[in-house]
Amino acid sequence: MGVITMWLIPMSFPIRLIQLRKERSYTQQALADAINLHVNQVKRYEASTAQPTLDTLIRLAKALHVSLDELVFEAGERGPDDDLRLQFEAVSQMPIEDKKIIKALLEGMIVKYQTQQMVGNLSG
Repeated sequence: MGVITMWLIPMSFPIRLIQLRKERSYTQQALADAINLHVNQVKRYEASTAQPTLDTLIRLAKALHVSLDELVFEAGERGPDDDLRLQFEAVSQMPIEDKKIIKALLEGMIVKYQTQQMVGNLSG
């Protein structure tokens, strides 16, 4: 796997990393050992002087037992609301043809909404 650097990690990532590490009772050294990194690199991530690669983010998420979204983004920044999440989970159980229909409906509604937003911005 090649090295992919993440340059768009939110500024809150270091704070969340520290919080998750402490909640799991990891020292910086213990977390570094768990993901096979030098402790100085973990310190750099927490000090916001370096950003982890995608591979490192995956290892961090696994070691901290969280999703990548939870590790990188603040609550509400990514993913659907809880009520929509339940609906998406229900849709994921449906046959592929039903999923295609629901996807087309969603895409149509999104385009309609975006068009209304653009027209509103142009006239306002």
